[in-house]
Amino acid sequence: MTSRELQGMASWTEWVPLISADPPSSPGVYLARQGAGGPVVYVGVGAGARTGGGLRGRLRRYTSGKALTSGLGEGIFDRALADRDWLRERLAEVENGRPMRAVQWGKASLVWADLHVCWALTEDREEALALEKRVLAVHGIGWWNRAHRAGH
Repeated sequence: MTSRELQGMASWTEWVPLISADPPSSPGVYLARQGAGGPVVYVGVGAGARTGGGLRGRLRRYTSGKALTSGLGEGIFDRALADRDWLRERLAEVENGRPMRAVQWGKASLVWADLHVCWALTEDREEALALEKRVLAVHGIGWWNRAHRAGH
């Protein structure tokens, strides 16, 4: 955790690589950071309203590569697309007759991002949304969240 303010907001789990995370299907809030000891870059809710499955359902949506235009998936993919070396690798695959499908690009961008996550369980969706809002209000973090970039 990079901020004492974040630490005091909830009872967070230990950090684990997103690719191997196995959170419960309970409602809650998750944090993502880039690299094992990197900065916190994203906060999200897994409360079952959109895809079901609480935290587990939400985070598995990202690791499946099927969330390119949704929340964290968009933040990851936008940054991977801005990385010339990552794009050169994708172009080389195409030029060598090995183009990937969109879901494979999503998975490749997830590997590129090297995200680690932790989470805090909440009683329900409303509590999860309130915690997410409090976390997003923390200053000095380069949030990848779309709502934060829009000034909300």
